[in-house]
Amino acid sequence: MLPLEAIELDAFRRRHEHDTFWCGLLLGGCGGQLTTKLYTDRVCHFAHHPGPDGLPHVCGRRARGVDSADHLYVRSAAAAWLAGRGEQATVEYTRAEGAPLGSVVDVRWRHGALRVHLDQAVAPVWDDDVEPVLGTMVPVDRDTLIRRWYVHRIRLDSVGTARHVQIGTEAFARPIEWFALDECEMTGRGLSTPAVEKIVQARNAPRPSLWSPGKVRKVPEPEARARSLLRRLVYARRIESVSLAKQVCEEIEGLTGAEGELQGQLEAAVRHARVWLVEQNEERHRLFGNLKRAVAEQRPGRVRRLLIRVNATAAEDRTEAESAVCERAIKYFEGLDDLTRDAVEAEAATEKEAKKAAARVRSALPRLRGYDAYTFDLRPQVEEFLRSAALAGELLKRGEARRVEVWKKRAALGPQEQLRVARRHWIQRSCPRCNAEQGKNCVLVEGPNSGKARKDGHNERLRLIVDERKAAQRMARQQKR
Repeated sequence: MLPLEAIELDAFRRRHEHDTFWCGLLLGGCGGQLTTKLYTDRVCHFAHHPGPDGLPHVCGRRARGVDSADHLYVRSAAAAWLAGRGEQATVEYTRAEGAPLGSVVDVRWRHGALRVHLDQAVAPVWDDDVEPVLGTMVPVDRDTLIRRWYVHRIRLDSVGTARHVQIGTEAFARPIEWFALDECEMTGRGLSTPAVEKIVQARNAPRPSLWSPGKVRKVPEPEARARSLLRRLVYARRIESVSLAKQVCEEIEGLTGAEGELQGQLEAAVRHARVWLVEQNEERHRLFGNLKRAVAEQRPGRVRRLLIRVNATAAEDRTEAESAVCERAIKYFEGLDDLTRDAVEAEAATEKEAKKAAARVRSALPRLRGYDAYTFDLRPQVEEFLRSAALAGELLKRGEARRVEVWKKRAALGPQEQLRVARRHWIQRSCPRCNAEQGKNCVLVEGPNSGKARKDGHNERLRLIVDERKAAQRMARQQKR
């Protein structure tokens, strides 16, 4: 990759003064010789030598983005990774179904094979001996995630003038976890990451037995079938799978033998599911409409976010109009210049960190509800809580933001030491802060848990005992003198 800055290009030229550069055929180029162009007012780049007639050379290569050579980086990274494990890799740039060169990279060795889909030109095949690895913009539907437990994704990050491979593991209802290629291994299940091990362990763990049945009541076949369909319909709506909900509704409508109250439950479930399907269809129309407007308004960050949602929730049964909207969005996004693409990726990374921070804040809030004072014991928790809140920003709800402000004010005053007095002593006093009567525990006076019992007595209540003890000690010293 040619450096973009003039000062870096000078060093590049000195380092390669005896080398020549050529327009790569594996990049869709013409094979002609290239020279380097140095600019101070715009990015430096490779350029073709003029033709024999002095006119500019015409090259058929169209892709200019930083990712246009990703298939070459994938090839070299895969070969090095397998060589480090004692395997000889065979890598091919498969041009299936007329896809452009570099869309699909097949990696094969003695004991396995991977097919890397860097774009959407070729649909992945899931029931084959070759395991698919999907680029970040290649869609996968919920049903596939549920059936396969997980799928692998690949992305390439720019590090200096090189591209480094990252492998991600995506599972249903779990965020994608990314790992360096050296952290991955090949197992009997195929490509494996540290996330795969956790997913497999979670799926294979025995479920705890909640009850021990005695004699099992025999259920008539239609009734058992009906109740199974009702459970499947609830599950389909929970995971927001439109195709599964439609299938179950059709099966319920074709079911015979259910009577009475059970038949009424089936009819009500289908009726509510049909209303839900209409709402999902309207939401789908809004989603594609928003994507179309984002492309028209040239908002790359919003286009990226909406494409991810479309690929996650509407990857199947697309109409021609929906497919056309997606194709325009993908073409627009792939046509962005490097600086814009990097800015969008940086914005996406910031949003991801903000979401993680918001999740940490929501996890910490229930723990902090049990406190109405900032003590030294809470200092690490509160500092991490406020750091996360600053990263989360506007992602916090109004009530959450109010609780953050309360802890900000407490932190500004600094932590206070929690006085230690045995309960049998301070319980004999009433509390001047929460007005707890003699013999009653102190209660929280701030926050959503106001009125609930407090773990310790308020310092104001314990201070009475401490002051009495200090006064008694002073009196004893005076009498001794």
